[in-house]
Amino acid sequence: MFDKVAVVGKADLVFAFRALGMKVFSPESLEEAKKVMETLERENFALCFLDESFFEPLREERERLREKFCPVVVGFSDYREVEDYMEKMMRKLAIRVTGSDFLVKKRGEDETR
Repeated sequence: MFDKVAVVGKADLVFAFRALGMKVFSPESLEEAKKVMETLERENFALCFLDESFFEPLREERERLREKFCPVVVGFSDYREVEDYMEKMMRKLAIRVTGSDFLVKKRGEDETR
């Protein structure tokens, strides 16, 4: 059953998520991060929060996982402003899941889209 949540990122950023019951991975290299992605698939994780520093380099792995039901891989940033790429990705995911991008609109953004 898909009942686990993972957070993948730099150790100082993801450590606190362990207190929330999430499985934390802190790969030191791209190769380690690729192995983590394989682990997520093999161990039936439902959701993976992936630090934006790994998001683009792991594009192939994310695309492969996207074809499966789980895990759903969502990027996150430790900055207050979401990068354009991350915003577009979140918008596409929201539309895919809910049929609308209402949840990711910024304040003041045109509501008639």
